[in-house]
Amino acid sequence: MEVAVFGTKSYDRQFLLAAADGTDIEWTFIEPRLTETTAPLASPFEAICCFVNDEISSAVLQKLSEGRTKLIAMRCAGYNNVDLPVAHELGIQVARVPAYSPYAVAEHAVGLILTLNRKYHKAYNRVREGDFSLSGLLGFDLHGKTVGVIGTGKIGQIFARIMHGFGCDLLAFDVHEAEDCRKWGVKYKPLDEVLAQSDIISLHCPLLPATRHLIGEAAIGKLKPGAMIINTSRGGLINTMAAINGLKSGQIGSLGIDVYEEEAELFFEDKSQSVIQDDVFARLVTFPNVLVTGHQGFFTQNALEAIAQVTVQNLNEFAAGEELTNEVKVS
Repeated sequence: MEVAVFGTKSYDRQFLLAAADGTDIEWTFIEPRLTETTAPLASPFEAICCFVNDEISSAVLQKLSEGRTKLIAMRCAGYNNVDLPVAHELGIQVARVPAYSPYAVAEHAVGLILTLNRKYHKAYNRVREGDFSLSGLLGFDLHGKTVGVIGTGKIGQIFARIMHGFGCDLLAFDVHEAEDCRKWGVKYKPLDEVLAQSDIISLHCPLLPATRHLIGEAAIGKLKPGAMIINTSRGGLINTMAAINGLKSGQIGSLGIDVYEEEAELFFEDKSQSVIQDDVFARLVTFPNVLVTGHQGFFTQNALEAIAQVTVQNLNEFAAGEELTNEVKVS
């Protein structure tokens, strides 16, 4: 079976080729991401492989349906960029990788916290320039701080376990309470209470209509003044303009994000020789108390191996005409 892989990077080739070794899968690696413009490239392929920043809108799906495409294999857990109802209407199945390495993302969230707090990135640059002064690098003990976990799925649970190890008091909000979290002393409370009582808020929930801009003007107004916000989940959970206003007022003490609501035109590409056209993003990164990484939370060898293996499993099940274990159905 020939499969087109959109938005291909060198690491995609490496891990997908290794995972498919010994199977009948033949990859065609396409560097541009899937958009309405590049969708015709998929026409010869019954299956295509996509990622979080591919555009899989109704218009794109219509173009895919004009070709041979019957399966979209997402090499990620998220699928909020897929118009599922339209895909279902057109008879195009969607499969995903529901879990790969939750440790990778949870650990990255902790890394953002530590870096923002103790300012490792600034200290590193100072020492390289021969500046060994400590002024401006003051942090705080994590021990005894209150950490709010928004979303306690697999990643949120692991994050809570790590923060428990630091000696933090843990609060959580989720529509479903995880029994494992109680082992780490997590107390579930309404969202408003978690926002008001937490020194650090970490987001670990999916992007749904109900969670879009979960952290907006109203939520920011309820924060404990000077709270740190961490987002390694989906960019759309935070209203960026509201966050900028919160940073300017001091209501948000610091912000660490691995995702951004308009990241599709920025992340995963080298823009170092270009002028960033996104004025909101350009403003955001001017703040000294903001740390942005380019959606690398998933980027560990363990995670990429697991993503490739499950993607190959999804493709093999499709080729064999079997029920797709990881199919995303319209609810």
